[in-house]
Amino acid sequence: MTEIDWERLRTAAVEAMRHAYAPYSKFPVGAAALVDDGRVVVGCNVENAGYGVTLCAECGVVSSLHATGGGRLVALSCVDATGEPLMPCGRCRQLLWENGGPECLVEAKGGPLRMAELLPHAFGVEDLDAVVGEHPVPVVPDRLAAWRGRGTVFVHPDLSAGQQVWTAYWERSAGDDAEAETGVLEEGPSWGDPAEAITWGLARTPRVVVVDASGTIFWAGEGEPPMEVPVRWS
Repeated sequence: MTEIDWERLRTAAVEAMRHAYAPYSKFPVGAAALVDDGRVVVGCNVENAGYGVTLCAECGVVSSLHATGGGRLVALSCVDATGEPLMPCGRCRQLLWENGGPECLVEAKGGPLRMAELLPHAFGVEDLDAVVGEHPVPVVPDRLAAWRGRGTVFVHPDLSAGQQVWTAYWERSAGDDAEAETGVLEEGPSWGDPAEAITWGLARTPRVVVVDASGTIFWAGEGEPPMEVPVRWS
């Protein structure tokens, strides 16, 4: 385990605090963190007249981390104007989790605490991977990305090898842009489940219409059904 020189980190954090820009709160904050390659990165809070866009000192640390070569944070000291340890706010705990993980240490008055203690049940990249891996987000081809949000996707049943499947096509009609491409922009593959076809459609446009085997038209798009397609697909 890496030996943490907390005195060195706190000294660096105090020095960073002296450069803080805090004209509104009068509450300067400095932070310094040890990176897994041995370097130390620092940050200070930078306030703004639009209070909601104030940058915490830990934001500066993370920015410095990536600007100077990346890596993982091992330990962090955050201090107030008196040089005493200060706990990161909730947003900054999420930043530290992303860039240091559960074992990153944060100096506290009673002794260092692991990020796993400061942010239990944290949301991380593995949560994204679990969802995206199981339910991949449909990709819109680059040549069609400019038309995302326009036109309508029509989902309808079809037959493949004697089995009913669902397919879809993305269509744009004239009207919203006289010079734009019209007609069928893209034809979708076949799916066994209409929900998958609808997901494909919603990745392209909020207007998704389902036509069932009897020819009945349903709204499967975003928002309230339009007057011309009053029944929602379920």
